[in-house]
Amino acid sequence: EVQLQASGGGLVQAGGSLRLSCAASGFTFIDWMIGWFRQAPGKEREGVSCIATSDGSTYYADSVKGRFTISSDNAKNTVYLQMNSLKPEDTAVYYCAAPVSTHSRTLEILPRGFWGQGTQVTVSS
Repeated sequence: EVQLQASGGGLVQAGGSLRLSCAASGFTFIDWMIGWFRQAPGKEREGVSCIATSDGSTYYADSVKGRFTISSDNAKNTVYLQMNSLKPEDTAVYYCAAPVSTHSRTLEILPRGFWGQGTQVTVSS
């Protein structure tokens, strides 16, 4: 059974940092790209970042480039999203998902992909 366990959300002031974790199980970790999405109230879900755990290649949405860093620890089957210089507009529920693709130039979950439960990130001004 595929499981994606997201954690690390919280409340932080603007300019602060948080690190999200996504612990994966039930599949061969290096076979899939793993990504982070977010959804703010009243907005569509947005692809934020992803990593190819096989070679470490990454993707970032323009809205987070230079502020967020995605990484993986293949020994722990865990993907991290380090979020720095947080802004109030980063407030959202963040989800990890796999497998994902950037084939369409935006981050998408593949058909029959899996979602983790969300973790709330709130950035106060």
